[in-house]
Amino acid sequence: MWTAMWCQYVSISNMKKVLAIMVLMMFALALPMQASSKSGDGKDDEGGMNLQEIIFEHLGDAYGWEVPFSHEHRIPLPVIVNDNRGGWHVFSSSRVTGGESYDAGDGIVYRIASEGGNSGKVVQVAADGKEFRPVDLSITKDVAALIVAALIVLSVMLSLVRYYKRNGMKAPRKGMGAVEALIGFIYDGVLKNTLGEKAPKFAGFLLTAFFFIFTMNLLGLAVIFPGGANLTGNIAVTLVLAVCTFVVTNIKGNKHYWKDIFWPDVPLALKFPLPIMPVIELFGIFTKPAALCVRLFANMMGGHMIVIVLTLLIFIFAPFGAGVTTAATAVSVFFSLFMLLLDVLVSFIQAFVFTMLSTLFISLAVAEPEHHDKKEVEACLLYTSPSPRDCS
Repeated sequence: MWTAMWCQYVSISNMKKVLAIMVLMMFALALPMQASSKSGDGKDDEGGMNLQEIIFEHLGDAYGWEVPFSHEHRIPLPVIVNDNRGGWHVFSSSRVTGGESYDAGDGIVYRIASEGGNSGKVVQVAADGKEFRPVDLSITKDVAALIVAALIVLSVMLSLVRYYKRNGMKAPRKGMGAVEALIGFIYDGVLKNTLGEKAPKFAGFLLTAFFFIFTMNLLGLAVIFPGGANLTGNIAVTLVLAVCTFVVTNIKGNKHYWKDIFWPDVPLALKFPLPIMPVIELFGIFTKPAALCVRLFANMMGGHMIVIVLTLLIFIFAPFGAGVTTAATAVSVFFSLFMLLLDVLVSFIQAFVFTMLSTLFISLAVAEPEHHDKKEVEACLLYTSPSPRDCS
């Protein structure tokens, strides 16, 4: 079963790579058209589209939530900043959108930077016009989406708990039944098989991680509010998730886990006087969560980018006439819907892989070495097996 799932995952990944190459080739073919739509000074003509800005604007974080099917209108979110004098200011993001500035009084002015290293972020403007970043605790689109995802997971789990309190051990149906089946699949198929009797101890963290990641992935695929935030395509989010696994793994790691890191069972020449293997093992502590972080980020970011670029093909080929635009629209809609359906499956697979690898890392940290009693070995040699190796 695991082999079949792995082969299916590999085939899906290869398919996404092929589609990505096709999209990039089509995008490259459209570059001459983009160049011709620019004026002599290198700026876009009035009414032109900056495709790169649109792509990264959809993939990145923002101080407002885009209204579905409208690139100009946004749902404002609270901006919370601390100025250079230690004062806190809370105001709506609508006050600083569209190039506007917000005067907080006492000569303190805020705006969203349009260029430089702070581009797209709220900055404080000094009297001489210089910009610098204040302490920013704003509720951005990604932060709001994280709160929404957490509330969804919490409400679903509490609903399941209430159901069992009311109905005893009667199996739930419909949506609750699907959630219970998913919990059983992850717990029995991954946690229990890997951690054994220690599975209940880590079930809370691992099941929460699975459903939280799965919910964030699905919210990122939705166009309508409260979806649309590219949460797992934000490396800061995946980094925090990987750090959680890192902390649990190393805090719960037993003495055998640390012994295998600093004094592994290898020839003495590989660990003394030059600690070659201990350094490699110590480095491996950090590469494991790094792999979790980058794997989840890259897969989800790639899927979102492909869908956005496929959608933009409609606008890229618009200047070539009605026939080409109609064909490009049909191709764009078909492949966009196909990739969205494919990303639903990928969303589950990525949440499953993250949970499975986290379970594996934790099991390696809490595993106890196998010990055999001397009397049991002697009895084995005397009555059951002629080979000492079979009783070791």
